[in-house]
Amino acid sequence: MDHYLDIRVLPDPEFGQVELLNALYAKLHRVLPTLTQGRVGVSFPCHKRTLGECLRLHGALAELLHLTEANWLQGMRDYIHLGEPTQVPQRVSYRVVRRVQAKSAHNKRRRSIAKGWLSEEEALARIPDTQQKAITLPYAEMHSLSTASRMRLYIEHGPLLDKPVAGTFNAYGLSATATIPWF
Repeated sequence: MDHYLDIRVLPDPEFGQVELLNALYAKLHRVLPTLTQGRVGVSFPCHKRTLGECLRLHGALAELLHLTEANWLQGMRDYIHLGEPTQVPQRVSYRVVRRVQAKSAHNKRRRSIAKGWLSEEEALARIPDTQQKAITLPYAEMHSLSTASRMRLYIEHGPLLDKPVAGTFNAYGLSATATIPWF
């Protein structure tokens, strides 16, 4: 992970920044597994309450060049500024950028019933809707191709670390263990 590439969403009078970043990230998600096989990570350097206006890709120069040459940004080029792959600065910190999923009370009940641990009545009594915790992390909202529904992908930027941790990244460019350079 010696290079990075910033893709910035440009202001637009018709579409909001969050909407455009969601569309950009959804397009990246569709090509990331086939083009990089888990070797490119993603971060959002401007994240606060939302993910911000910048999607940063982290990887080797060859991987990032391969992504820029592929035609996955079709339809987005008028709404973004695609930077050049740039070498990561010398002194940086590292952090894990991972997906956080809420376990809904409905899914917990369904699983308990399917596994035979609880009956339907027991599951309703033991696992109330109030048990579900609200997530306050920034998220990307995407359209699931498998279920045809909207889904939220909550993203957590973990604590800063002094040393990198090698590993692979999933189809969203996220990992529970592998780090990306943070600067």
